[in-house]
Amino acid sequence: MLKADAFEAHLAQAKKNGPHPLYVLTGDEPLLVMELQDQLRAMVIAHGHTEREVMVQEKGFDWSSLMNAGQTMSLFGDKRYVELRMPTGKPGRDGADAIKQFCAQIQAQVTAKDPVDTVTCIFLPRVDFQTQKSAWFTALDEAGVAVRIDPIDRTHLPNWIAQRLKKQQQHVEPGEAGQRALQFMANQIEGNLIAAHQEVQKLGLLYPEGVLTEDNIRDAVLNVARYDVFQLTESLLAGDLARFNRMVDGLQGEGEPLVLILWSVTEEVRLLNRLRQGVDQGDNLSMLMKMNRVWGNKERLIPQALQRLNTDRLQKALTVLSGLDKQSKGLQIRKGDGPVLEKLPSEPWDGLRMLGRLFA
Repeated sequence: MLKADAFEAHLAQAKKNGPHPLYVLTGDEPLLVMELQDQLRAMVIAHGHTEREVMVQEKGFDWSSLMNAGQTMSLFGDKRYVELRMPTGKPGRDGADAIKQFCAQIQAQVTAKDPVDTVTCIFLPRVDFQTQKSAWFTALDEAGVAVRIDPIDRTHLPNWIAQRLKKQQQHVEPGEAGQRALQFMANQIEGNLIAAHQEVQKLGLLYPEGVLTEDNIRDAVLNVARYDVFQLTESLLAGDLARFNRMVDGLQGEGEPLVLILWSVTEEVRLLNRLRQGVDQGDNLSMLMKMNRVWGNKERLIPQALQRLNTDRLQKALTVLSGLDKQSKGLQIRKGDGPVLEKLPSEPWDGLRMLGRLFA
């Protein structure tokens, strides 16, 4: 699979040489998916694919429509652009067979160097490791141009904002003040790239081209951040207490169920504890992470966390989480439950913030 930046290079080449008959876009970040979709659509329109058809895989979807999409003549004789959206990313047995047949049809077309009268683009949510190894997705990857649209990592968000500002001929002031401004903006829009895009555009409307001061950005940018439980566990692994507390405040304000948060955090701490014990026994950490299916950002964050956390601290964290679980279910911490639990605040959200300090 290509990454998004490599796909942009492909599109630039396709503007000269013409499109491939099959594209696959996979990702969960709506803004980034929409932007690449718009670039792809502009490229195929430039090559005469002006008739567009959109299909959505729902219950009872007729997979023969995918097979027929490239074979049915256009009513007006125009070249066609067909989009198939698969919201669940799960085609089922019939769908998987149809996709493999369709890919065989595409490969035969490419081998024969037939003219591309129909371009098909299949939209999928982010595919996990197991799905990438499935026969139907492998067929798509081999027959078409598959693109993985990764979310913007929190550490790269300030740079992403700076690049967006640069496109509209704006930039922050040099030095520490400019970096503070970018960090402030990243904190305000984290987890909500569509709102981030809108805030960047708003800066372009409010201020002229050139330098944006920290005061300019603070006056203009709203707090539109959205957090999820998975980002919370990443901030815990990173030991970023300020970000962790910000997320706890945001999740509490959004009414996120505390039980769900505690379950996710507990699973993460249990995983860390297992890895810590394995490393202490002399096992290889890379092999342990593969066995425990540690992928993505956590491959980088977990080794850093284990350098800071010993077994005693992880055991203390598990004890705190057991107490918070009791509190979230309306149970009281009693004397005799142990010195760690007796120090827990009466409000479990405050106890969750106390847990964050163990990881800082």
